[in-house]
Amino acid sequence: MTDCDVILSNLTELVLSMQELDKIDQGLVECLQANSRTSTSSLARELNISRSTVQDRIHRLERRKIIAGYTIRFHDHFSGRLLNAHVMIQVNPKQSQQIVDALCTISTVRTVHTVSGIYDLMTTVQTTTTQEMDGILDQIGDLPGVEKTTTSIVLATKLER
Repeated sequence: MTDCDVILSNLTELVLSMQELDKIDQGLVECLQANSRTSTSSLARELNISRSTVQDRIHRLERRKIIAGYTIRFHDHFSGRLLNAHVMIQVNPKQSQQIVDALCTISTVRTVHTVSGIYDLMTTVQTTTTQEMDGILDQIGDLPGVEKTTTSIVLATKLER
């Protein structure tokens, strides 16, 4: 493959990823969001298309970087036993990347977002006990460059898609 072929291929992928999803792709994404374990046969029946078309569409959505992976959701019975918290973090701007890198190494940190406002980062932390949560919050607060944190414990999740 020549350099021109690579450039053309990358450009083609970029153009494809910028195009809107058609109705079939939208339906496929919605079905997979509801249950990422749905079989290709079931997806084909649901969308009234062939199984090979489903497989081709999924591969294309992955190549276009629309689908990045597949995951699980906890059953309400189990997730109700987990303790979730949103931690707002104010950081020294010169140490922001080091803090993000450190947060990514903490296994109970589920998400890290940069945000606007008086805080710079927002994380979601998930633990099984209040003692574990307390230790993680101390660990986050002790990171070099963390200037201030504010934590909100999630009491109930009303909607999660």
